[in-house]
Amino acid sequence: RPRGAARKLGLRQKLGAIFTILYILEQFFLPYSHFITKGYNNWTNGLYGYSWDMMVHSRSHQHVKITYRDGHTGEIGYLNPGVFTQSRRWKDHADMLKQYATCLSHLLSNYNVSEPEIYFDVWVSINDRFQQRLFDPNTDIVRAYWSPFQKTPWLKPLLTDFSPWRTKLTEIEKSLDNQTEVVFIADFPGLHLENFVSEHLGNTSLHLLKGEVTVEVVASQRNYTLQEGDKIQLPAGEYHKVFTVSQEPSCYMYLYVNTTEVALERNFTQLQELREKVQNGTETEPLPPELQPILEDSLGNATQADPVVEAFLHRQRRMEERQRRRNATLAERLQRFLSKKYFVFRRSLLMTSISLRNLVLGRPSLSQLAQEVAYANMKEAAQEETEPPGPERSDL
Repeated sequence: RPRGAARKLGLRQKLGAIFTILYILEQFFLPYSHFITKGYNNWTNGLYGYSWDMMVHSRSHQHVKITYRDGHTGEIGYLNPGVFTQSRRWKDHADMLKQYATCLSHLLSNYNVSEPEIYFDVWVSINDRFQQRLFDPNTDIVRAYWSPFQKTPWLKPLLTDFSPWRTKLTEIEKSLDNQTEVVFIADFPGLHLENFVSEHLGNTSLHLLKGEVTVEVVASQRNYTLQEGDKIQLPAGEYHKVFTVSQEPSCYMYLYVNTTEVALERNFTQLQELREKVQNGTETEPLPPELQPILEDSLGNATQADPVVEAFLHRQRRMEERQRRRNATLAERLQRFLSKKYFVFRRSLLMTSISLRNLVLGRPSLSQLAQEVAYANMKEAAQEETEPPGPERSDL
């Protein structure tokens, strides 16, 4: 072959080039394929995990209720959200909700529930909008139609008419004091929200921002009709229902104060001040036995510890752990990061192997399966002991 002559491409090079080009085109196409895969579209279009803007959307869930109805007896019951699964994505995706409902219908037959109907009431806020329903709560998802190529008929639309309210909602939140929390709700005409006000929320009120609603206090069986700008005080420890009776969607907000948390925070402050006085010698009176653990940072041999003292010590340990992590060296942070990733990949591999084994050989006994899942979910001992819980919040 003459020097400088072009080298002829072989079959392997041609196939590799074709595959590379097809792969790149596929990656460009998938984010825009939502006009084909309509069944996977929710409030945001596109296949989950293949949309370029999937990480710019933030979601929060305020209220999730699962109701089942026996197809033969008509008996109604409720399920704990997330029962029989460790995934939380079913709350946001119609295809996953359909799979979850089908799985629940099969499992409920083991609990003497015949031909169950399953209804989901999922409230979601996307990008700091109002909390609103994502799916039709009156649709039996087990028998509901779903296709990957057709629009999901039981998906509720995003109330984009309320999007301009986001600026006003932010202003309302900033105007509140540190003890008052707020939840913004939007609902469709003809539907209602059934809610329970916890006993800890001693000061809860509902303020109507737009539309017209009827509030039913279940215990007293009294109804109150609210117009735009009206408000009502809600009793703690009781159920109430909010019916949207206007022709247009309604929006309202709950303002509430966790009186139990406020009182507990006040007790924590007093214990912290007492602890500092004893340590610096300004407190001369001896502490009673039930308060001795605040000096030892441990409950020790106390058989009947004061619940407030116990909560105070737990909080102190969490604060110390957070401070320790902030002051950790680069090597310690790297070690913790690698350890965390190791257990994430370890769990993924083990759960995948368990699933494949169950598909091929069948599911083993529940006791064996529980042991295998517990082993897959095992975390590092030190991480499990010192892992601080997520941010505390008060939900209605």
